[in-house]
Order: sequence, then structure tokens, then C-alpha cells
Amino acid sequence: MFYYLQIVNELLRGAAGFNSRFERDDRFMPKNGKTKKPSAAADARKNEEASSASVQEKHQPVSFDPFRLYLDEIKRYPLLSREDEMDLAIRYREKGDIDSGYKLITANLRLVVKIAMDFQRYWMQNLMDLIQEGNVGLMQAVKKFDPYRGYKFSYYASFWIKAYIIKFIMDNWKLVKIGTTQAQRKLFFNLRKEKERLEAQGIEASPKLLSRRLDVKESEIIEMDQRLNSWEISLDSPLKEDSEDTHKSFLPSDDLPVDDQIADQEAKSILHDKLMLFREQLKGKESVIFDKRLLTEEPMTLQEIGDKFGISRERVRQIESRLKKKLKAYLEEEIADIDLLQESMVEI
Repeated sequence: MFYYLQIVNELLRGAAGFNSRFERDDRFMPKNGKTKKPSAAADARKNEEASSASVQEKHQPVSFDPFRLYLDEIKRYPLLSREDEMDLAIRYREKGDIDSGYKLITANLRLVVKIAMDFQRYWMQNLMDLIQEGNVGLMQAVKKFDPYRGYKFSYYASFWIKAYIIKFIMDNWKLVKIGTTQAQRKLFFNLRKEKERLEAQGIEASPKLLSRRLDVKESEIIEMDQRLNSWEISLDSPLKEDSEDTHKSFLPSDDLPVDDQIADQEAKSILHDKLMLFREQLKGKESVIFDKRLLTEEPMTLQEIGDKFGISRERVRQIESRLKKKLKAYLEEEIADIDLLQESMVEI
């Protein structure tokens, strides 16, 4: 398929289209192949006309329309009959004949142009972009076409061409993709058509009415309409032409304000000191449970502590429950406003 891609790219560049304009014109050559020697007066007149034409060419801009050149080029390739199309498709599928695939592609390049022009209302920047994407879809259709199913190749290829063009439009419509699912892509193309149809009838195209006619949720109508009608700004773009500040500089920071950071540090410091004082009051099993169960990020299991002291895991659970109640009572007594202290901390 890479061979086909080279062919289509050459057509889009119009490389071959220039040669045909400068081919020798033999219409005025004598049949015997001999030319009549021009007279001196004819030579002078010819030189004068050439000089005048060269002066005019210098002052007139050269028109260059890639789309027109491309249309002139693809007109050179003949259309295929149903029988020829079937024969070429069978030869390509069964024998991998590159020439057959080439003829199928070039004969349907005009179909790509027709479909691309139908989508031009959605992509006003450059029609050649849509044509190029459609050509890739055409090549994919040649690769996947099964001639034994009885479908005409142009009918089958049209779906591949539209699919590639639609994908290109959805991917490049805005900086952020707006049609990431099949339902969104369908809504993208149908929403504007339905709004125009209702407005032409003098009916207000409200989201509720559109959702009922398109069989989608009203929230999806509102969201898609906002996406289509809103503008996007790059965060790295400057605020003004002569400004060094970007839009990103004015976004709110995710970091905590300085006063909240200071309050958090003070609250944690107070809590740490109180916990250490409480720790000094503990002995034996309670001190181990406090260190290995309550203050560690990887606590020991109840069974592991029970095996260490030769007691059951249920007894360890009872000691831990009693220790938590004792710790809560101690903190409430030592810290005047423990709820305010807890709110000041980002995480405990």
C-alpha cells in the first residue's frame, strides 16, 4: 500500500501535471515532416511578439491553484466499467497484482473529490486536506474489498473514504478532541443539520426539542453545542502581542496558601509533642501496641503481637481498644480545642 501512497502524493503535488502543458504541439507540422523556412519579416514579427509577451509575463502574477492542477491530472485516468472493476479487484485480491490496485485507485480519485466537497462545510481551511485523507481511505478500501460479495467497489469505497475524512475533521476540529466516541461523532454532524432544519421552519431549536428529535440526552446537546461554539486558547500563548505573561501564569495554583502551610506545620508539631508525652506514660504491651500498631505506616498484625507476648489476638485487640480510649481522653484534656487543631492539619 506504500506504493499507492507514493502515487497519490505525486498526484497531489501536481508533479506530472506540469509536463503536459509543455509537450510539443504537432498540429501545425507538415505531413512530410518538413518545415517551411520563415521569411525575414516573419522572424522580426515573431521576435517582437515574443518580446512583448515576456514584458507582460513579468508584470502579471502567475496563477497557481493546486486543486485545479489536481483535477486536471486525475481527469487523465479513465473510469472503469463494472466488468473491468470486478476483474481488477479479483486480480488484486487473488494475485496481489499491484497494477490492478493502481488502476482501481486512480479510476476512483474523482469519487474522493466528490465526497470531500460534501464535507467542505465542516472544514473550510483547505479542501486538499480532506482529499488527501479520503485517498488514504480509498487505498484502504482497495486492500479490504471482497469482489465476491456482489457490491460495487465505488459503493464500498465510499464508506472508507467518509470514515477517514470524518476522523480527520474530528481530530483537527479543535485543540481538544470533541468526538471521541461514535455517539459524539454522530451528534457532531447531525446537531448542526437539525438546528438549521428547525430554524428554516421558523422553530426555535431548543436543547429539549433537539434532544427529542435526535434521541440523545439534553445534557449532551448542551455540551456539544458549547464545544462547537466556544473558542480555545493555548495556555502558553501570551496575553498580548507585546506581553511576556502567558495565560498559564494566571491559573490558580494547586499549592496550599502560605498561611495554611504554617498552620499545618504548627498543628502537627503540637500533636507530635503531645503524643511523645503520652508515649512516656506507657509500659509493656501498651507501648509496643502504640509503636507497632498506631504510629507506624506498616502495622503489625494482632496475631504477630499476640505471639510475641504469648497471648491471643483477641486479648491484643482489647488492649488496643483500651489504649485508643485512653489516648483520646488524654488529647482532649491536654489540647483545649482539638477540633480546631484537626481542621488546621492537611493530613494527620
